[in-house]
Amino acid sequence: MKNKLISILGSTGSIGKQALDVARNLSGLRVCCLAARTGIDALERQMTEFQPSLVCVTDACMAEELRRRAGSQAGTHSSSANCEIVSGEEGLLKAAAYPEADMVLNALSGAAGLKPTAAAIRAGKNIALANKETLVMAGEWIMRLAREAGVALLPVDSEHSAIFQCLQGNGGNLPRRVYLTASGGPFRLTPKENLAAVLPAEALAHPNWSMGPKITVDCATMMNKGLEIMEAKWLFDLPASAIAVLVHPQSIIHSMVEFEDGAVMAQLGAPDMRLPIQYAFTYPERRPGPSARLDFLRTPALSFEPPDTDKFPCLTLAREALDRGGLYPAVLNAANEMAVAAFLESRVSFTRIPLLIEKVMVSYTDKNLGGLEDVLEADAWARERTENEIQKIGP
Repeated sequence: MKNKLISILGSTGSIGKQALDVARNLSGLRVCCLAARTGIDALERQMTEFQPSLVCVTDACMAEELRRRAGSQAGTHSSSANCEIVSGEEGLLKAAAYPEADMVLNALSGAAGLKPTAAAIRAGKNIALANKETLVMAGEWIMRLAREAGVALLPVDSEHSAIFQCLQGNGGNLPRRVYLTASGGPFRLTPKENLAAVLPAEALAHPNWSMGPKITVDCATMMNKGLEIMEAKWLFDLPASAIAVLVHPQSIIHSMVEFEDGAVMAQLGAPDMRLPIQYAFTYPERRPGPSARLDFLRTPALSFEPPDTDKFPCLTLAREALDRGGLYPAVLNAANEMAVAAFLESRVSFTRIPLLIEKVMVSYTDKNLGGLEDVLEADAWARERTENEIQKIGP
């Protein structure tokens, strides 16, 4: 791999931290930009270690504090004092389109990742995409933008990276069906009647993966798998009917691809996000990395089961939004973000999450998806409507 400069958006989150772990162990890779919403203590440590040229922290007050800290290092051996520190959405978009970067890892959480992805594409940057909401909200538009710009969108989600890896070396043969695997989350064996009483801490106790709070709750509701169906549709140009979900509690098989002749290819690995992150960074090469290795003599027996859509209706809601098309996926995504945030704040119960999403979707009158502004308008409408519903129904 030739020397490559990487911008990491969301560097203090779970994916961002693991990406920096990959960077520590991968020769030829240099981090030129870091961006985060908060967490300036972690960001300061990252600046000191990786010496980026540009750092963005969304909050302007935190950015000013970071500048003060960096300035106090002037005259030391650290070059942090020479790093440009920016803030706000303007700063985030500057980091996304940083001229010297070869690739942008978008590991931002939620709808906040959409505009930076578009900015990076317009700047001609290849994207390592961990922000699935970009494609959920505006998949058709983003993929068209990427094609016109001639840039690659390389998946970082373990499931989509697995599909991408399975498709390599198949002479352009298209899959008949893909299987997204799901762990089933912390409540796979919990009776449906007990779900209303579960606490945020219980929803955050994922059995296999270490992730941020929002995506961990999405795994608990199985909304994450619904969002991944949408992501797979746009990444691999597949009809929704060709994308199946299997519950695979061991999280060893990350996804599978079935071809026309009946052959099925699977990508296996330990539940370690550093592997798909590194593959996006080094594609098409494979390099030694820090990811955990599978020991097949110690690996538990692999099992599969269908998802329980009665207990986890978010999966059905996501498919309905995808079938409706237009701006419905953006509405679903916004309603889900608001409902999950309310649950984490103990403002609504766990089982209220799908009820809120459904209520907002039913009340939405679709408009034409013309471009980014239409998506952002639908997102804002759904957030306001969801908050109104939260205030009406309460816990």
